[in-house]
Amino acid sequence: MGTEGKILHPKGRIRGGAILPHLKDTAEIKTVVMPAVSEVRIGLKQHIGAPAIPVVKKGDKVYIGTLIAQASGFVSANMHSSVSGNVKDVLEDCIIIESDGKMENDPGLKPFEADTPEDIAAAAEACGLVGLGGAGFPVKVKLTIKEDTPIDTLIINAAECEPYITSDYRECMENSEDVIEGAYLLKKIFKIPDVIICIEKNKGKAVKMFNMFYNGRHDNEEGIRLMELPTRYPQGAEKVIIYSATGRKVPAGKLPADVGCLVMNVTSVATLYRFITTGMPLVSKRITVDGSAVSQPQNVMVPIGTPIKDVLEFVGGIDEEADEIIMGGPMMGIDVYDENAVIEKRNNAITVMKAPKKSHVQTACIKCGRCAGACPMQLYPARVEAAVSFGKYEALEKLNVSYCIECGSCSFVCPAGRPLTQVMRLAKTEIKKGAAK
Repeated sequence: MGTEGKILHPKGRIRGGAILPHLKDTAEIKTVVMPAVSEVRIGLKQHIGAPAIPVVKKGDKVYIGTLIAQASGFVSANMHSSVSGNVKDVLEDCIIIESDGKMENDPGLKPFEADTPEDIAAAAEACGLVGLGGAGFPVKVKLTIKEDTPIDTLIINAAECEPYITSDYRECMENSEDVIEGAYLLKKIFKIPDVIICIEKNKGKAVKMFNMFYNGRHDNEEGIRLMELPTRYPQGAEKVIIYSATGRKVPAGKLPADVGCLVMNVTSVATLYRFITTGMPLVSKRITVDGSAVSQPQNVMVPIGTPIKDVLEFVGGIDEEADEIIMGGPMMGIDVYDENAVIEKRNNAITVMKAPKKSHVQTACIKCGRCAGACPMQLYPARVEAAVSFGKYEALEKLNVSYCIECGSCSFVCPAGRPLTQVMRLAKTEIKKGAAK
């Protein structure tokens, strides 16, 4: 890994996808830390699974890192205070904490001993760690690996292929050592033979940074290598990156573990390592604030539960022509209609856009097939749209709609401006409804 010859080439080539403008204006801007806000609202369901159960009451004193809500089941996640202050209220969906402005750490925080795979899974649970790439899947579940499902490859996902977003890239640049040490810890405890850090080719400085820390700390050890991936969207999607890194395809309905792989976001790895070594749980997120309506794009370390409006004010506000606020990036993000919505664990960006100068008129499908050609999962979005339009929901399963990763490539390339990604989401919902009957 210390030399150029040790950098791996992909074993599989992504099919479909799209070449997007990078627009990584914040890539070389160091992260700034946002000071305490007057209050935060910590949601009890910032993850896939059951909501966390509050363990504090109104008036309680809390600090940064204090446990305020406990996971209510196997697929759930702990919640911690992101500021010091007092619990203002405990509601059905969130806990409101009034900040005292001191930002004091909980005095009871201490390193977490982790010597076995079970310890690592317990650490992820205690940390409140969920997938930081956007899905919000509790990492404890991912790290609870069955004995009959051997893992031979850990893929650390640092691709970050969506336009504007650079939060993971800044993690690589600012905390490379935490990533490397976290990778070695996981490799050692889980006895994983091969660890691959996957980065798109447009992040050459991150590759050099990893090489520097690797050579300084583990110069003669084998098993952790870098792989440079082609700069093509959606290279960072879990199933896509598995194919790129190993040449293995995850069958429909199966998990990465079924093909011997464990995939973790690069910031998740670093966060887990920091929790084990310091005891500080997941209480803040690096958020890329960018877009055509943002005058001062930057990466900001934000206390979880901070309202979006406060983040936007901190970076200098947005253009008066701002038309759309997106939680996430322009391809897979979700429109936000209330600036009082708050930052959650699974958020990595706020993208604010002006209205396009020329709106695209939606027309009838011209049956060009571009959507199928762009789909990395080899699906036929236009056929799915037709099935939904005519109410032929029984045909959706045959079209493998559940395999869609909602990357947005089909909508991006459609010359007719069809809302194909939204239709794919609707189709997946209809399949779930049918399965529940």
